[in-house]
Amino acid sequence: MFSIHGTAIGGGIVIGRARVLESQRFDVARYHVSADEVQAEVQRLDAALAEVKSELDAVAEQLPDDAPAEASALLEVHAMILDDPMLAQAAREQILGNGWNAEWALASQADGLARQFEEFEDAYLRERGRDVQQVADRVLKALSGSDAGSRPLGAGDPAIFVAHDIAPGDMLSLRSALGFVIDLGGTTSHTAILARSMNVPAVVGLHCASELIEDDEWLILDGDNGLVLVAPDESVLSEYRHRQAASVLERRRLERLLNVPTRTLDGRPITLQANIELPEEAAVAREAGAAGIGLFRSEFLFMNRRELPGEDEQYEAYRTAVLGMAGAPVTIRSLDLGADKTLEGAASTAPNPALGQRAIRYCLAEPEMFMVQLRAILRASAHGPVRLLIPMLAHHHEIEQTMRLLDRARVQLRERGAVFDERMPVGGMIEVPAAALSAGLFVRRLDFLSIGTNDLIQYTLAIDRADHTVAALYDPFHPAVLRLIAMAIRAGRRAGKPVAVCGEMAGDHTATRLLLGMGLDTFSMHAASLLRVKRQVLLSDASQLALKVSRLLNSDDPVRVRAALARLREEPVAG
Repeated sequence: MFSIHGTAIGGGIVIGRARVLESQRFDVARYHVSADEVQAEVQRLDAALAEVKSELDAVAEQLPDDAPAEASALLEVHAMILDDPMLAQAAREQILGNGWNAEWALASQADGLARQFEEFEDAYLRERGRDVQQVADRVLKALSGSDAGSRPLGAGDPAIFVAHDIAPGDMLSLRSALGFVIDLGGTTSHTAILARSMNVPAVVGLHCASELIEDDEWLILDGDNGLVLVAPDESVLSEYRHRQAASVLERRRLERLLNVPTRTLDGRPITLQANIELPEEAAVAREAGAAGIGLFRSEFLFMNRRELPGEDEQYEAYRTAVLGMAGAPVTIRSLDLGADKTLEGAASTAPNPALGQRAIRYCLAEPEMFMVQLRAILRASAHGPVRLLIPMLAHHHEIEQTMRLLDRARVQLRERGAVFDERMPVGGMIEVPAAALSAGLFVRRLDFLSIGTNDLIQYTLAIDRADHTVAALYDPFHPAVLRLIAMAIRAGRRAGKPVAVCGEMAGDHTATRLLLGMGLDTFSMHAASLLRVKRQVLLSDASQLALKVSRLLNSDDPVRVRAALARLREEPVAG
């Protein structure tokens, strides 16, 4: 027996036989075609693209009624990539201009696009490079004449599917899946999003599991702890069968909390919201118990394309999310792209993109683009409560410039006779130490604050958690990080303005009591984490926690802080 550790996606524990899926990557031949064969080569590429489009359409049409809401949205993303001029048209131009064979033209263009995505600061955007590769693999398979892309990847008895990578369309065809073990991906990959929505246990980011695991081996998959046990003996199997039963019981207990009001033991109301990436996920979040959308990342609209999305296209996407929440508030974050890439996909020459023209800096440098988004968000506010969230604030003048552009957008919409919420709330993200230290000033001009703990931790500790050489130093509970979070929460409370945490810390149930003790009233997280956090809220006395957390924050000794955190999590706080 041996174990492999990866990134936990959730879903509990499952025990079953491994079904190892063959890698879909191809060794792509590179050669030139003669001048009189160029047009035929373009036609061959177009035929493969059409074949894959038909495959995706067929999967979408055959989705069962109980398929997760994200399924059709993710299939649509792959269809958009397939039509993206930066992939399809660029490959045609390679054939016509350089005489390359269709396979090499497509593969080289896909690899270039994927590498560009890998350079993004935002983890969600980095993962989109895998979607490009997955789509390209389907087209390469069609070019090879293989019909494997149209056949189910696995059939027969329920199994735990093991793969180097797997596309959403292929996941949806595996209706007998007990769970997924995937070499690639992270928490924001579409594989992870779909696994969570299917409520299937999954572990991703295992690097070489598909090479180490043999077909038909017994596996124990612990989706909550990111653990895969390969070929366990009978004693280990017995232990995990007990844990599996306990996990099922735990899930049922959590489901009973769905309609229970979210209040602490001392009566303080707490708001639990969800983070989403796709408009269709709003309805799923509402069904999972979210009281609103605390973070709607708008970047998906701007990806994989040469042309910027128009106002109407953005408006329809935002409107879908607003209607999906059926009256609950939706917080839309303005475009948060980094300076490592222009929107057209060209590499930036910035010496340090993480500290360059990203997020609100980029938007203010491109006011026409920003105005289009502001008008679309304002128009969506006619269909339900919408809030605008400004990312990456560091300077007061960034707020003032945004407000002036927003006023201009309102004037333009009034001139058209468009309907919108004249008093749409505007908030700012606290993601850099300067913003946390200036929160008292910012909150005078803003309606609310939202703390993005992922970036705040990275910038405070100067740690890129995507860099495996320093990722171990990424510490959400570093005393400096905790003081900055507490400072921002305190500034909002003093001003009587709402403050939320929308980073991963919000969905970490081991941090719930700490944040409650800091005075936090609003948490925003992935919908799958809502009920675990809710249970912690229901079992906590906020007034008692405030005293304990106050003492904890007075220490700058990391060892003492961690010891105090352990006691906070373990000790009963009621009574």
